[in-house]
Amino acid sequence: MSITMHWHDWLALFAQYLMLSMLSISGAITTVPDMHRYLVEQHRWLTDAQFTSSVAIAQAAPGPNVLFVALMGWNVGLNAGGGIAAGPQAWLLGLFGLAVTMVGIMLPSTTLTYLATRWGHRNRERRAVRAFKQGMAPVVVGLLIATGWVLASGNNAGQAPAWHLWLLAGTAALIVWRTRLHLLWLLGAGALLGAVGFV
Repeated sequence: MSITMHWHDWLALFAQYLMLSMLSISGAITTVPDMHRYLVEQHRWLTDAQFTSSVAIAQAAPGPNVLFVALMGWNVGLNAGGGIAAGPQAWLLGLFGLAVTMVGIMLPSTTLTYLATRWGHRNRERRAVRAFKQGMAPVVVGLLIATGWVLASGNNAGQAPAWHLWLLAGTAALIVWRTRLHLLWLLGAGALLGAVGFV
């Protein structure tokens, strides 16, 4: 995929990630639906496959879950440079895209988290601080459900809904909720089901 990006497009991408940083309650993964809207649907800087692959690869890799933001920036940069086969110029644009998205997503939330954590720790006994912490739980759950919905919907675009995928997701959620089975067993089972072609 090849796209054309000008300096104002890069600036808009940076501004979008600055804004998403302030919405990333409980991690950047909760902002995936808006990233999809912006990068895939609105600007068409990424394909659906590039988007979902960026999230899947980063989530499977060891390390912080914010790595998918770096992969999205890398892919936008590569697309702006004419693809990975275009050579060093595309790779440099990939690194530039990576830097734009990562600085954008990390700078505001890191600064706010640092300041709010210091204040919250000093005032942890206040009723309002305790109420805020308890009230954030349903917001985080709702954002994670929206993220799952966007990622699942990208796999069967233009087709009938894959009932077996929804059944698998529901079963996995039930197992996580009701048992103490380690998540690595579920990841292994998912990899096995993918290898045999079920998902």
